[in-house]
Amino acid sequence: MEFSDVESCVQDFSDLGAEYKVLEELNREYINKLEEVGDLQAKCMKGINHQRYRLGIVNRSIKTLSRNISTNDAKQDAIRGLEKDLLRRMAQLHEMEQSLPKQNGLYLKIILGNVNVSILNKNDKFRYKDEYEKFKLILSMIGFILSVVNLFTNFRALELSFMFLLVWYYCTLTIRESILKVNGSRIKGWWRLHHFISTVVSGVLLIWPNTRAWYEFREQFMWFNVYISVVQYLQFRYQQGVLYRLKALGERHNMDITIEGFHSWMWRGLSFLLPFLYVGYIYQLYNAYTLYKLIFHPEATWQVPVLSALFFVLFLGNTVTTSMVIPQKLQEQVKLKYQLVGLERLSWGGSKHHASSQNQSSPTQMDAHSASHNHVKYLPEAGSVKTSSEVKKEQ
Repeated sequence: MEFSDVESCVQDFSDLGAEYKVLEELNREYINKLEEVGDLQAKCMKGINHQRYRLGIVNRSIKTLSRNISTNDAKQDAIRGLEKDLLRRMAQLHEMEQSLPKQNGLYLKIILGNVNVSILNKNDKFRYKDEYEKFKLILSMIGFILSVVNLFTNFRALELSFMFLLVWYYCTLTIRESILKVNGSRIKGWWRLHHFISTVVSGVLLIWPNTRAWYEFREQFMWFNVYISVVQYLQFRYQQGVLYRLKALGERHNMDITIEGFHSWMWRGLSFLLPFLYVGYIYQLYNAYTLYKLIFHPEATWQVPVLSALFFVLFLGNTVTTSMVIPQKLQEQVKLKYQLVGLERLSWGGSKHHASSQNQSSPTQMDAHSASHNHVKYLPEAGSVKTSSEVKKEQ
């Protein structure tokens, strides 16, 4: 509320003076703590680098020594045990690094300079990841609407607005993904390169002159964007659900994100999504073929062959990367099946071994044996071994 006279204002300001002194002291303490945190971070990073240097020496020494020791020597057991310990220590150091600031990659250094983009608070990391997911979903829907409008209208300004949106979208996506990678997200390889190539494709489309060659490709391109927007929405909804379940089971990292294409963790229950993905890849090949034919158009410009080559690269990369995952996951499923058969035989063998002693056991002992025998259940859909209590929680 406002004051009605000057004296009340003066009195209230005087009262605030005491509160300000407390706030000033709190701010001074906060600054000191920040300096302490900075010093501790530097010491931790120095310690981690020192550990890695010493572990590297030990690792190289082990490799040299193992070549000079016979396989039957008792020292080989010590070497194998030390190798396991080295792997464990490296994993522990990697886990420590997740709570420390990291240097930007080359791309972020070019775009942002040496600005620190590390997010140290776990909740802030998840919040940033969720904003990334929502950003993709919203822009996909906007792209869908603009593509449909461009199909039924013919305004050059609207076309250019759509192309500019694509350039801005993929540029922003590459920057956000680079920040996510600094903060522990494991997106890598082709799927990052895919967005860089898509940025170039959008830029070339933006500067393609308004010629008859463009209008021969225009309708096909708009339909392609409509289809891609629908597939991206399906992927987002599907991958988000799968990631949520796998993170809850501890099988995926908390900073994993929904991205284009097919990945090993998406295998379960994916029969409906693979055909949509491959149709999209074939559509990219069709775009490359159509643009290749337009190279011989009398009004074709340099953008036509460049776009044809880029669409073909996208088709090739997407198809090869997705197809390489499928046989790999089939082999893993076969291995898992044999492991489960062995586990089942071992379980039945144990129950037969104790069958004779069950008649002499007390009712309490029999109940305990029954509970331990039924404690593990296999869920085909999840593809993992779970306890009966976890099954009840999911149900």
